[in-house]
Amino acid sequence: MGNRFDYLQEAVDTIFEEIGDVVKISNVYETAAMGFEGRDFLNCVLWVRTFMSPSAVLKAALAIEKKMGRNRKVGKGYASRLIDIDLLFADAIIKKTKTLQLPHPELANRRFVLQPMAEVNAQFKHPVSQKNMIRLLADTEDQSVCKKWSKWLRNPRKDFDFSKFNYIAIEGNIGAGKTSLATHIATHFNAKLILERFKDNPFLPKFYKNPMRYAFPLEMSFLADRYQQLLDGIAQFDLFKDCVVADYDAYKSLIFAKVTLAEEEFNLYKKLFHLMHKDLASPDVYVYLYQNTERLLENIKNRGRSFEQDIEADYLQKINDGYFEFIKGLPKDKVKIIDISEKDFLKNRRDYLSILREILD
Repeated sequence: MGNRFDYLQEAVDTIFEEIGDVVKISNVYETAAMGFEGRDFLNCVLWVRTFMSPSAVLKAALAIEKKMGRNRKVGKGYASRLIDIDLLFADAIIKKTKTLQLPHPELANRRFVLQPMAEVNAQFKHPVSQKNMIRLLADTEDQSVCKKWSKWLRNPRKDFDFSKFNYIAIEGNIGAGKTSLATHIATHFNAKLILERFKDNPFLPKFYKNPMRYAFPLEMSFLADRYQQLLDGIAQFDLFKDCVVADYDAYKSLIFAKVTLAEEEFNLYKKLFHLMHKDLASPDVYVYLYQNTERLLENIKNRGRSFEQDIEADYLQKINDGYFEFIKGLPKDKVKIIDISEKDFLKNRRDYLSILREILD
């Protein structure tokens, strides 16, 4: 009903804002109303990448329908509507509850679903029949006419162009969320992901128990590993990826070492660092995620790494001060300091998108 194309576009935009990244959008097809006499329908299929569960996606989709003005009437039978959002598949999940059935039970009998679905991912296999979309389209008994529109829906993903960056460094204090954000960005924007290998460092648990004894071997081992990882990861660029996203920058080594090492040790460490650092590329944008100390301590507690549980607020503050001292010397146009103390970009997609907008601003 109403301005059908505009309602489709509004739905696409809101799905992107609240559910996930819109990877691909099919053509728009006009088809006759099915099961009742009414105005022709416009249909399309979206391929969406999301971290939400199928049940959460369904709940969000129904909320979008309601927000757009759809009033779902109780009872059987089809009728014209402002918008209708259906879940066709969630990967290869097979699920049946009172509110959700996956794959959608009627899609094999709906040409207006199969034709745009075949455009979006022709080789995707139905997890029950094991037929791909091309085969399902060829086998369907629905012979209704699908008229392709020449007008395309706009993908809101185009507003988030990360192609101008070859190398993005996401930094922050312990527990700030840099690994989670780097992983999100790499997943959504086809980037090569470089994650710090802190779990493999045998000195880290020992350092938290006895900082004086293990600070120097810890920082030296991190220096060597970060140098080698960044050198290999950035030099061996993947032609099938758009850019590189790392959850640390090489200067992290110097910032932490200044806090943990004695003066003589730090002076020696600094000489070694600068000898090695000249071989490494600098990030196109340096993103620093700021969280207040109370939130950092809460995050550290919640993620449950035993060796981190005794970290004190004073240590976190020194690290934070070290980062800000370093950031002062960077070109202003390359640095994005983002306060995420009141944001939860893992659970709230709008928070996540607001961070992306700040990076791109």
